[in-house]
Amino acid sequence: MAKRWQNNLTWDDVTPKSAFMSRRQIMAGGAGAAAMLLAGRGRAETGDLVPNSYEEITAYNNFYEFGTGKEDPTANAGAMSTEPWSIKVDGIVDKPGDYAFGELIEGLTIEERIYRFRCVEAWSMVVPWNGFELADLLAKVGVQSGAKYVAFETAVLPDVMPGVRRGVLDFPYVEGLRLDEAMHPLTLMATGIYGKPMPNQNGAPIRLVVPWKYGFKSIKSIVRITLTDKEPPTSWNKANAREYGFYSNVNPEVNHPRWSQASERPIGGGIFAKRIPTLMFNGYEEEVASLYEGMDLSKSF
Repeated sequence: MAKRWQNNLTWDDVTPKSAFMSRRQIMAGGAGAAAMLLAGRGRAETGDLVPNSYEEITAYNNFYEFGTGKEDPTANAGAMSTEPWSIKVDGIVDKPGDYAFGELIEGLTIEERIYRFRCVEAWSMVVPWNGFELADLLAKVGVQSGAKYVAFETAVLPDVMPGVRRGVLDFPYVEGLRLDEAMHPLTLMATGIYGKPMPNQNGAPIRLVVPWKYGFKSIKSIVRITLTDKEPPTSWNKANAREYGFYSNVNPEVNHPRWSQASERPIGGGIFAKRIPTLMFNGYEEEVASLYEGMDLSKSF
């Protein structure tokens, strides 16, 4: 089992929050200090990455339930109500049940972490998440010995989700992790961004964040968590298994069949921003490579 991630940084260690909220101020002076807050190690090899502005993070999204355009979630997600919200926990657990959102997260420690976040379309952001380790939630409900995978399911609300009505994918959106991936200390259940509650378009009220995988693995607006002994189906793998594998680890050496994954375009750098090299496991190789020892990652992609 991986060593538990230690967080001893606070907002006092970086550019003031007021400066974070201004893209102009971030671009002007926040680079050196903010880069040091990236979860794990300093990651100097990525260059002077800084957290994207709140506006960039909340206005450029993939959330197909609300539409396929990057701006569609922002335009349409406001109609979704997240109060009340409940999450079904079932499968191979000690305490199955339907939990109110507040009940499920009660007593769990909310931390602030900044992760690189990369999408399969070869664009990336740096996002300051608020949340808790998935391992802590799993400990709370009690994982039984036969469990090998964790499956997740997104809400389906056709009255307020135009993408659901259009049948863009086979909804509900489902995802899954191997149990050791789920228990890794980098794996986060996020409830907010920049110290604010999670915006609807980013997956309110609770979403998964797995920073060494492509963004579509980090399922949004979760309503069900299932512990199982079988590899669970995942939405993009069901839609096109040739292009989207179960693991979906960020890997510059394995291209998407229709484009290269060797480089990425950071969001927020303007139209003349240079592409940067994609890092193995999105820059978290030292922390997570041991999970995949002995696996052929060109086959288990």
